[in-house]
Amino acid sequence: MERLAAERFAEWLPKLSHPVRTGLHSQTAFAMGLVWDWAVIRENKAMLDLLRERAKTYYMKDRGANLAFEPSGVDFLSPILAEADLMRRILSEQEFAAWLGAFLPMLPLDGTSNWLPIAVVTDKTDGHLVHLDGLNLSRAWMLEGIAAGLPEGDPRIVSLLVTAKAHRDSGIASISDQTYEGGHWLGSFAVYLTTRRGLQSSPLQRSE
Repeated sequence: MERLAAERFAEWLPKLSHPVRTGLHSQTAFAMGLVWDWAVIRENKAMLDLLRERAKTYYMKDRGANLAFEPSGVDFLSPILAEADLMRRILSEQEFAAWLGAFLPMLPLDGTSNWLPIAVVTDKTDGHLVHLDGLNLSRAWMLEGIAAGLPEGDPRIVSLLVTAKAHRDSGIASISDQTYEGGHWLGSFAVYLTTRRGLQSSPLQRSE
């Protein structure tokens, strides 16, 4: 099944002329990040090469992303942060630092977190509205990933990590068995976060 999924993904991805920029399952950047992490573990260089080429085609020229347009009311992923979290996988630290500066020029240098407010769920029994608890969790792990992709001492790292912690604390606190709508899936996002999925180093990870 794993081999078949990889074959079908590799066959389909080059047909995708534009990335899907959504806050739900169909988002391209999130999917590519998951496949990249799998390919690193499997040492599948052909898949890594395909993902690197597609990511650069889809996202390398993106500039001036505006987080004020996120989230929509039912997002559990950030299209903007997921894109940055993907690009830190495929670029060198210096390349990523430069790309991120053009893509998210509004990232603060003063260690603050108010540039990305925590998403608030107004009704945890609503299966769509509760997605925002998942957004806080996914933002936290993506922010940690983005920080990890920058060179040591980059002035944006502190704000990224402070903001990640605020989202982590809110997201973890939201996990309970009180309602099925969030309880049956938020734990999987918490596992991504607490196990630092995709942050393991590998000599293949940024090879050209």
